Amino acid sequence: MEPELGLRDRLVRAGAELVRTDGSAALSLREIARRAGVSHGAPRRYFPTHLELLSAIAGEGFRDLTARVTATLAGAPAEPRRRVALLARAYARFAAEERGMFELMFRHDLLESGHLGLRDTSLPLFRLLVDLVAEARPGEAARAEVTAGALWAGLHGVVQLWSWGSLPLATGLDDPAPLLDATVAAHLGTGR
Repeated sequence: MEPELGLRDRLVRAGAELVRTDGSAALSLREIARRAGVSHGAPRRYFPTHLELLSAIAGEGFRDLTARVTATLAGAPAEPRRRVALLARAYARFAAEERGMFELMFRHDLLESGHLGLRDTSLPLFRLLVDLVAEARPGEAARAEVTAGALWAGLHGVVQLWSWGSLPLATGLDDPAPLLDATVAAHLGTGR
């Protein structure tokens, strides 16, 4: 008999793989259970509601995104504005490579539900951005959270509008990098 934690992890992994291959709309309890090799009722032992399982899967997405950003910044120059620009590009890359997961991670109903600490899982990346903004604008450190929030909203908007095809159509660009750089510059200055 498999330990309970093993089955729970298998369900989350199966759901994460499903969202990566088939998108967030494919995340039914029945299909996740099938892919995990268990009965369709088994997920209910660990996740009483569908939202709880989806939240656990989205939590994996936030951990993956945070790990990717951390790895990107590990060998990066110390200049905070440059690090924010690298964070922005890693965020955009993740959104492009993991569209279904990115969509799931920012579903309002999951974030609002409070299941399995999804908000807590999403906050470390924001705290990193706040710290970088505070370093980039030391005279305005007291406003770092506000600036970081506005910057994140701008970056998320660029990433989302890019994925929908709106920004490539409107701008004629084939790469979102100039838009990401412009968003960082709008909030942190050009660094020149």
